[in-house]
Amino acid sequence: MPLAVAQLQDLRERISDRLHPWSRSAQFWVRAADIYTSYKVCQLRAGFVKDEEERGAMWEQQHELGAQKMYSLCSELGGLFLKWILKQAAQILGKPDLAPMAWVKRLVTLCDKAPATPFDVVRDVVERQFGKSFDDIFEEFDVEPVGSASIAQVHRARLKLSKTDVAVKVQHPGAEHLMMVDIRNMQAMALFLQKYDINFDLFSATKEMEKQICYEFDFVREARAMERIREFLRLNNKKPPVMVPRVIPGMVCREVLVMEFVKGTPIMNLGNEMAKRGVDPGSKIAAMAKQKILSDLTLAYGQMILKDGFFHADPHPGNILICKDTEVALLDYGQVKEMPDDLRLAYANLVVAMADDDFLRAEEGFRELGIKTRTIADNKLEELFQLSLRMFDTRLPPGVTVMSPFADDSSLTKIGVESFPEELFSVLRTIQLLRGLTVGMGLTFSCAQQWRPIAEEALLKAGRLRDSKSKKKRSFLRRLFW
Repeated sequence: MPLAVAQLQDLRERISDRLHPWSRSAQFWVRAADIYTSYKVCQLRAGFVKDEEERGAMWEQQHELGAQKMYSLCSELGGLFLKWILKQAAQILGKPDLAPMAWVKRLVTLCDKAPATPFDVVRDVVERQFGKSFDDIFEEFDVEPVGSASIAQVHRARLKLSKTDVAVKVQHPGAEHLMMVDIRNMQAMALFLQKYDINFDLFSATKEMEKQICYEFDFVREARAMERIREFLRLNNKKPPVMVPRVIPGMVCREVLVMEFVKGTPIMNLGNEMAKRGVDPGSKIAAMAKQKILSDLTLAYGQMILKDGFFHADPHPGNILICKDTEVALLDYGQVKEMPDDLRLAYANLVVAMADDDFLRAEEGFRELGIKTRTIADNKLEELFQLSLRMFDTRLPPGVTVMSPFADDSSLTKIGVESFPEELFSVLRTIQLLRGLTVGMGLTFSCAQQWRPIAEEALLKAGRLRDSKSKKKRSFLRRLFW
């Protein structure tokens, strides 16, 4: 009898495993359709309202409702939705300058909601991966994780032999299969949205997302990436602009990664930390500290993208710590991106164009990068240039505090992007993070202008540096189009 019960239980579990993807997909589509429909109904109703204030109030109410529904989807389904719509929303949508404030406030509360794997399961994963007894490896191990995301969680520990404080990153069992189910649903949704609503190549974004997420489940690859970027920044600077954690030799497996523990303040908590130390977050001293932090972070990304073409591609605020003396630490190298040289140099050309306000060179840069737009007439060069700034620079036009590539008044809606290279989405995400930090810190900052010397150096090294358009011609174009 006990054998029969065990067999029946095993059968139930196998059936449940097979049905789970279908059940999960059904839940996603029901919730997604509900959110989408509510926005379309609001759009229809708002079209009949002439009063701008009343129309604005309608949209505010809709954003509150949409935020609550998205919060429920992310928190209850978890998996990719908790990762992508939380983390990527935190870097692209969940920024004060890029999304309805109701979404920002609601989704940001999800940052600590990823469920943690129980300690006994963590212990089993570590022992299985390293082939050693847990107690032979660690002298101390904090049972409660420092942080838990949808792919892995991190514990603070002390190694037994070296007495070194380390961070131990352990993968959640079964997370990879769950993510692949979710990504297929997201790709189908992207195809629907780009066909009927958003004039942008969203499907390519989800393909790049799929590629990067698959990489994140290989911690051996992550360790190699971390060491490569750490060494690159060390060789190219007297002092590296950001700190990259050191991987502990011999303590890397596909599902477990041990690295030095970095103590610091999350960048989103910088203002509170300053206030605790008696520094007015709005003072000149605070502004200088923020400017240094932003400059160091931007310099590191400029060097990685334009000089090496190999860069950290998961730039959400949770991966940025501020350590002593405003030193910046950049964590989590599960997502890295390597740009082909032709794409890297084409992007360097666009950076120079943006820094110089060179409309014609910006159009040339778009073509070189393989960004396909609808046919651009001469009198639309201004719109194309504005689109390049919205996508690839952190500066905001005078008097503008909210700017998104996907806003109703965006140049994207006037031009339309029919095809966008997958490799560029990681660059796009990085720029949106840096712009969000710029706005959040109350600073005015152009990454294109900071990166201009790096871009010129890359072009010179490749034998592609040429003079920008003459100042006279650029001045004429600015007067003509502005």
